[in-house]
Amino acid sequence: MCGRYTLRSRAVDVAEHFGLFDIPPLTPRFNIAPSQSVVGVTDDGGRRRSRFFDWGLVPEWLENPAEGAKPINARSESAADKPYFRMALRRRRCLIPADGFYEWQADGRERQPFYFRVRGGALFAFAGLYEEWRSPERSLDTCTILTTAANSMLQQFHERMPIILSPSGYAAWLNPQTDLRTEIPPLLKAFPAEEMECWPVAKRMNSPKVDDEACARRFQEPRLFD
Repeated sequence: MCGRYTLRSRAVDVAEHFGLFDIPPLTPRFNIAPSQSVVGVTDDGGRRRSRFFDWGLVPEWLENPAEGAKPINARSESAADKPYFRMALRRRRCLIPADGFYEWQADGRERQPFYFRVRGGALFAFAGLYEEWRSPERSLDTCTILTTAANSMLQQFHERMPIILSPSGYAAWLNPQTDLRTEIPPLLKAFPAEEMECWPVAKRMNSPKVDDEACARRFQEPRLFD
């Protein structure tokens, strides 16, 4: 799954990597959490643009967003069959820019957080879906991140992992004309474990209120004796 991630990269680098015509108003984020505002990339008639979404999907047909679930993740294998995700998968696919994410490993009664990224810390995109919920009184733009079975690195932490798209697949993912049966499935594979790296981080990042550079810094237990 994916419950926290980072986007530490400069806005100008995000714009260049994703081929945006605009430079989104971004500040470095080190502990992005569910329900918070996140940046996404959508296709607007062949022109890519940045948009902001609340992380937690609200489908357009939901009568009352306050009463429905707001899933932050969707299983890629079954999204086409689920009412919550079906139409978004067909018509409203997006890229969610990131440069790392967190997962937890059982540590006795507690859980030890780890930080994962593409080797070298390169920018990448999660495969995302978005929705536009509207009423006469308010509007909500929301998103979710697709997941798949974990690769060999993530398996020791969780059975699922977020889908990291190859840059060569960005255009096909964003294009609503891409065939769901033949062209989309090859994009939704686990990112190769050998192209990733990870390390433990301090448990202070467990709080979504903590958002600073130290969240993703390699953590080492203090030594009591030399």
